[in-house]
Amino acid sequence: MTEHIEPRQIETDDLTKVWSVTEFCARHYIDAEEQAMLLKLFGPFATACELLHNARRAQRFR
Repeated sequence: MTEHIEPRQIETDDLTKVWSVTEFCARHYIDAEEQAMLLKLFGPFATACELLHNARRAQRFR
Protein backbone atom coordinates (compact mmCIF):
# COMPACT_ATOMS: atom_id res chain seq x y z
CA MET A 1 0.00 0.00 0.00
CA THR A 2 1.33 3.44 -0.87
CA GLU A 3 0.38 6.79 0.50
CA HIS A 4 0.90 10.25 -0.98
CA ILE A 5 2.57 12.72 1.39
CA GLU A 6 2.82 16.41 0.72
CA PRO A 7 6.36 17.79 1.21
CA ARG A 8 5.05 20.45 3.60
CA GLN A 9 3.72 17.74 5.94
CA ILE A 10 7.12 16.21 6.54
CA GLU A 11 8.94 17.51 9.60
CA THR A 12 12.65 18.08 9.25
CA ASP A 13 14.87 17.28 12.18
CA ASP A 14 18.51 17.85 13.00
CA LEU A 15 19.72 14.69 11.27
CA THR A 16 18.61 15.85 7.83
CA LYS A 17 20.51 19.15 7.99
CA VAL A 18 23.31 19.44 5.49
CA TRP A 19 26.77 20.12 6.94
CA SER A 20 30.08 21.12 5.48
CA VAL A 21 32.33 18.12 6.07
CA THR A 22 35.25 20.33 7.14
CA GLU A 23 33.11 22.25 9.64
CA PHE A 24 31.69 19.01 11.04
CA CYS A 25 35.19 17.59 11.52
CA ALA A 26 36.37 20.75 13.27
CA ARG A 27 33.42 20.75 15.66
CA HIS A 28 33.71 17.06 16.50
CA TYR A 29 37.53 16.88 16.86
CA ILE A 30 37.97 14.52 13.91
CA ASP A 31 41.55 14.18 12.68
CA ALA A 32 42.79 15.06 9.19
CA GLU A 33 43.00 11.44 8.01
CA GLU A 34 39.37 10.75 8.92
CA GLN A 35 38.33 14.09 7.39
CA ALA A 36 40.01 13.13 4.12
CA MET A 37 38.11 9.82 4.14
CA LEU A 38 34.78 11.62 4.69
CA LEU A 39 35.53 14.13 1.93
CA LYS A 40 36.37 11.28 -0.42
CA LEU A 41 33.19 9.43 0.54
CA PHE A 42 30.69 12.32 0.47
CA GLY A 43 32.35 15.31 -1.15
CA PRO A 44 32.24 18.74 0.51
CA PHE A 45 28.70 18.38 1.98
CA ALA A 46 26.69 15.61 3.66
CA THR A 47 23.77 15.23 6.04
CA ALA A 48 24.42 15.06 9.76
CA CYS A 49 23.09 11.49 9.85
CA GLU A 50 25.56 10.31 7.20
CA LEU A 51 28.48 12.02 8.93
CA LEU A 52 27.63 10.73 12.39
CA HIS A 53 27.28 7.15 11.18
CA ASN A 54 30.49 7.12 9.14
CA ALA A 55 32.93 9.15 11.25
CA ARG A 56 35.28 7.41 13.65
CA ARG A 57 36.30 9.72 16.44
CA ALA A 58 39.31 9.14 18.62
CA GLN A 59 38.40 8.62 22.26
CA ARG A 60 39.01 11.58 24.49
CA PHE A 61 40.11 10.62 27.97
CA ARG A 62 40.13 12.98 30.91
